[in-house]
Amino acid sequence: MYSKEGEYILDPMVGGGTTLIEAKLLGRNALGMDINLDFVKLSEQAVDFEGYPRPRLKVEVGDARDLSFLKADSIDLVVTHPPYMNIIRYSEGKIPEDLSNIGSMPKFLDEIEKIAAELLRVLKPDRHCAILVGDTRRGKHYVPLAFNTMLRFQKAGFILREDIVKVQHNCDSTKRWEAKAKQGKFYLIMHEHLFIFRKPRTGEDLSRIRYSTYPSCK
Repeated sequence: MYSKEGEYILDPMVGGGTTLIEAKLLGRNALGMDINLDFVKLSEQAVDFEGYPRPRLKVEVGDARDLSFLKADSIDLVVTHPPYMNIIRYSEGKIPEDLSNIGSMPKFLDEIEKIAAELLRVLKPDRHCAILVGDTRRGKHYVPLAFNTMLRFQKAGFILREDIVKVQHNCDSTKRWEAKAKQGKFYLIMHEHLFIFRKPRTGEDLSRIRYSTYPSCK
C-alpha cells in the first residue's frame, strides 16, 4: 500500500527477516540491518528461496542509530519492529548497544528517538515509516511503551498517519500469564500498535494535522 514494485525498503532492526521476505515476494528492493550478527544470518537464510522476482536484497550488521552510510531522502519506505525494552533479551546482554538490554523506559525512549531522527533523515519526503511496537506491565501496572514511542517519533518530526491495532492470537506466552493475571487481577495485553508515520514535505502546512502539543514533544 505504501510502496511500489522496484522501490527501496529499509528495515534497520530486521530480526528474523519478515520484512525482507515480504519485499522479495512483492518485488521490492530492500536493506535489512541488525545489531546482532545472529539475526543477520537468520535473515539471510530466510530470504534464500526461489520462485519469485529477484529484487536487490541485502542484509548486514548495523546500528539503527547510525545510518550515515545512507543518503538523505533516499528510502521509499521504512518497516521495522524494535524490541520492547528488555522483555526479551535477544543478545542475552552480550551486546551492550542492543535495545533489548535496556530496562529503563526513559533510556530506551532516548535511544528510540535517535533512531527516529535517522529514519526521518533517510526517508523521502511524503513517504512512510511503519513501526510495530507493544506495551508491557511492571508491578501489575500497565507501561504504555507504544504510546511513548509514538510521541518520540512525533518529536523527531514525523506525522502520525495511522494507528493500526494488531490483535494477538495464540501467543506462546498467553498460557504462562493467565494464572498470574487472574491472581493479580489484571488483564492480559493482547494487542500491539502498528504506527504508520509520514515524513512531511518541505514547507508543508501542518496546522490541520498537529492538533495538540504534547509536553514531551517540545
